[in-house]
Amino acid sequence: ANNKLQLLLSLKKEVGVIYCVSAKQLAQGKIRGDFGVGYDVATFKAIEDLKSFGLTLEGVVINRFEGEKEAESLIRQLKKMKIKVAIRKEIKGYPQDLELVVSKGGFGLDEYLPVKKKLIVVWGAGPGSGKLSTCLGQIYNEEKRGENSGYAKFETFPVWDLPLKHPVNLAYEAATADLGDYVLIDPWHIKAYGKKAVNYNRDVDSFPVLKKIFAQILTRDNFSKGYKSPTDMGVNRLSSGMIDMEKISEASKYEICFYWFRYREEFRRGLTKKITLTKMKKIMDELKINESF
Repeated sequence: ANNKLQLLLSLKKEVGVIYCVSAKQLAQGKIRGDFGVGYDVATFKAIEDLKSFGLTLEGVVINRFEGEKEAESLIRQLKKMKIKVAIRKEIKGYPQDLELVVSKGGFGLDEYLPVKKKLIVVWGAGPGSGKLSTCLGQIYNEEKRGENSGYAKFETFPVWDLPLKHPVNLAYEAATADLGDYVLIDPWHIKAYGKKAVNYNRDVDSFPVLKKIFAQILTRDNFSKGYKSPTDMGVNRLSSGMIDMEKISEASKYEICFYWFRYREEFRRGLTKKITLTKMKKIMDELKINESF
């Protein structure tokens, strides 16, 4: 459960952390499946963990903010704790409307979060917390300030060199079913290298937009401008640490069952849509899982 924290500890001297949370998810009362707490409590837990291990918290970013009272409450509490907070408004048409996104009325409206460390890890309360847009907004504002920052992603799932329908990758799909995520073969990677790699829809859909954003934001030589596929952007060696695939596959199926019951409860409470349950049923059928698994 704390693998990301262990990774950060190995980079302790070099790294600073920006923590992201979505105002929309705070308002929805989103719960972290691994800890069973809301995203507001998860934020305080992450801050406490960083502090206890001597890691540098550069600040907290509240994404997609449109006056949500839950977000305002979190902002007040963070400021009382003397933690820097940056508010990022909802950008209508993000990321497709490039003219707006890469302008004073898009990323230019973001509250810039000044950082001290040269290596910044953008961490989030969960999927959809706004990590990518935070990175892009920071890069835009740093470029305006004469800095030359780039972007790469350390993302655990999906695992690019496991099969598309592997239980691990389908467990990822289950964990993000309410966001509409699904795994697919990266078409950009095949085109560039002639090799199959697994990625997910949001990265594949946004990649051409990202390329254009990098081309507009970055005026100097930068490694981010050389990416040829969404998979290129990622750093993931997870499969090399898998030594018992049978146990891993079994655990993945239990994870899928967990989300099946969780989404059913959220649907009963009006917190998720029926399409999420339909998607989950398809995943369970794919792996021949039933409710009594």
